[in-house]
Formats: sequence, structure tokens, C-alpha cells
Amino acid sequence: MSHSMLFTLPDTEGNNFNIAEHLPAVVYFYPKDSTPGCTTEAQEFSALLPQFKQLGYNVIGISRDSQKSHHNFICKYELNITLLSDSEETVCRQFDVLKEKNMYGKKVFGIERSTFILNQDGQITQEWRKVKAAGHAQIVLNTLQQYA
Repeated sequence: MSHSMLFTLPDTEGNNFNIAEHLPAVVYFYPKDSTPGCTTEAQEFSALLPQFKQLGYNVIGISRDSQKSHHNFICKYELNITLLSDSEETVCRQFDVLKEKNMYGKKVFGIERSTFILNQDGQITQEWRKVKAAGHAQIVLNTLQQYA
């Protein structure tokens, strides 16, 4: 029995979003608001949200960006998914998505694009790491539809 991966983070309105109240859920981690890959991924999850909801799943995106940045990202691209701000990296560490990357010859720690399916008890039932943004939301949806 895997342990529960519950967490609480601020949403774009500054409210505490407690994942326990929104399960089951698709939780995805992404590097940065408004960058090409992250925008593609967020738009695809947004477009497919009704189908995720139909299966009973919420979709939650998490990055280290500020609430304001998330808010702008949502407004700019008319996203309808929930974005949470993990500026302290606590949840990133909990899910082990911080990886050393090479940026212009410097080693930096960044979020490796990753997605997790959490069941009703907050346990991970499926995970994808080193995700390619384009087409990923559909892959996750197809996986859930197989369980349904």
C-alpha cells in the first residue's frame, strides 16, 4: 500500500487548496508559466478537462511560479484548470520532481515535467516522468478511460 501524497498549496486567489478535498485527481508538475511547452500542456489539459471531469477527476497543475504569474497565465490563455503555486518547492520535493538540469553550462535544479494520478485516498496509481508536453494530456486521459 503506497503512502498518501496529500498536500495543501495556495491557488491563484491565494486560498489554501487542499488536495484531499479534490480527489481523485491528475496532478501535473511543469517548469514555468507561459513558456511554449508548458502553455501547450496547460491548453491541452484545459481542452480535455470536461472529459477528465466526466471520469470524476480534477486536473491540477503545479509549478514554482507565483500566484500572480499563474493568474496571468490562466487569463492569457483562458485556462480552466487549477494552478497551484509551490514557491517553497515542498510539494515538488514530496513528489521528487526537482532534477538537476544544465542551463547554459550552469547546473540548476528545475522541475522535470511529470504527471501523477492520485486516487480517492491520495495514493499515486500512475506516474509519468520526463513528459513531452504535446499530446500528453490525451495520453493521461486514455489511461484513465482504460480504468473506467
